[in-house]
Amino acid sequence: MNFNKDGIAPNASRLLWAGFMAILAAGIGFGVRGGLLASWGSDFGLVAQQLGEIAGAGLTGFCFGIIIGGVVCDRLGYGKLILAALLAHILSAFVTLAANPEQGEMAFSLLYWGTFVFAFANGTLEAVSNPLVATLFPNRRTHYLNILHASWPLGLVLGGAIGWMLGEGENAWSWQAQLGLFLVPTLVYGWMFFGQAMPKSEASQKGLSLGEMFKDVGLLGGLVICYLLSLFFSSSLGLTAKQSYLIAGVLLLCVGLLTRFSMGSFVLFTLFVAHALVGSVELGTDTWVQNITGNLLTPEQGKILFIFTSAIMFGLRFCAGFIEEKLGFSPIGILLACAVLAAIGLNLVSGIETFYGAMVALALYAVGKTFFWPTMLAVASDRFPRTGAIAISIMGGIGMLAGGLVGSAGLGYAKDRFSAAALDRENPAVYAEYKAAGEPSQFLEFKAVHGLAGKKLGEVQAKDPAERSAREKLVHEASIEGDRRTLVVDSFIPMAMAAIYLLLLLYFRRVGGYRKIVLREDSNV
Repeated sequence: MNFNKDGIAPNASRLLWAGFMAILAAGIGFGVRGGLLASWGSDFGLVAQQLGEIAGAGLTGFCFGIIIGGVVCDRLGYGKLILAALLAHILSAFVTLAANPEQGEMAFSLLYWGTFVFAFANGTLEAVSNPLVATLFPNRRTHYLNILHASWPLGLVLGGAIGWMLGEGENAWSWQAQLGLFLVPTLVYGWMFFGQAMPKSEASQKGLSLGEMFKDVGLLGGLVICYLLSLFFSSSLGLTAKQSYLIAGVLLLCVGLLTRFSMGSFVLFTLFVAHALVGSVELGTDTWVQNITGNLLTPEQGKILFIFTSAIMFGLRFCAGFIEEKLGFSPIGILLACAVLAAIGLNLVSGIETFYGAMVALALYAVGKTFFWPTMLAVASDRFPRTGAIAISIMGGIGMLAGGLVGSAGLGYAKDRFSAAALDRENPAVYAEYKAAGEPSQFLEFKAVHGLAGKKLGEVQAKDPAERSAREKLVHEASIEGDRRTLVVDSFIPMAMAAIYLLLLLYFRRVGGYRKIVLREDSNV
């Protein structure tokens, strides 16, 4: 590939916007699914835990796509991965849209695995887009990675608008038609990437082996991803805890053999842990926030607020370069400030009573979460160039896997647990009537609970408040208390992130400040 005098590829802009469209397709699909959770619960008779698992599949599948793609992208070539993602996106539509309420448990499986394949395609695309943009713009990674990922909240805006404008009223579209609209940007990104020459990462250009690229990840970094994979094996594949840990242990051993048992960088390990928290709070909350605010206020206001917060993120992600270069914030400083704002915002959201109060609280949360994901990728690219596409791909996989298995599923469990506890405390007889039958909701090592039955709860929420019986009012109030308590628990995650970023900030000050590392300056290579 030929570069201009500034070291920028002639098709850099087209590749940037092709990646933008690819992530836009993911955001639209994610946004539409978030708006469909309530109707799926009612139509298919699913409890919040099941809905959380479906939504979580939209994140966990991403992990496999981005990690596998990140490992092989420089070997197979970006073009082949893009084609695979395009086909997977189309397949996911066929699988998901085949679900109908008459299928019983099969419907849940179709919704789950259709969402999983969709997420796998998204992860594969991001395995291409992230290292591609980091390589194309090595001197302004924070700026351009934030621009690349501005497409995600834009997709959420469009996905939310689809549900708002096309999901209600006499001329409402079916949920299948709404969801199928993500195929439009899918075809566009396929066209934009087609026939384009693409650069390789600096590590690949220098001929580093896969083992050398993995050394900074090492056993510490491998431990983070392998633990999350063990959760996936047990929760999604139905394996026992022992079987899951055994497979994860074998994978960790493979990392050890590949790297000659290098422990890896403790800083990169810390970034991986922090990004697991990023995925949990950003993606897990995004999965549920429209549903929760719609319950606390009205469904229509919930959709408006979701679009509002996503629009804030979209606009602000074009400002990351200004904040770093003009205001003098280091990437770690940006992350620390964002974590504090996100924690404050979520606490305020838990107490909202009015639409305008919700706008203020959610605006704080939106500003806080805006720069998390792309700035974390920029830090990993800046500090660990020897890893090529691998570190940022694993980081993205960790974020999505944690978002699905910890954030989305965990918040669904919290809603079930807190709502059930509130109703059981107020009136055990009403709880017995409205609690879900079948297997209880379970999350990690927390106690199992029977949440409120999705179909019955949906019928209560669909009624005009003035027409609800006394028993129905108790059910609705219990669901609201569950939502509020869930958001308070959710706010603990950015609090933990703030502590981690503060420690990283102090570490970088001790070693002379945050700086980008150029591969040729790394004496270990």
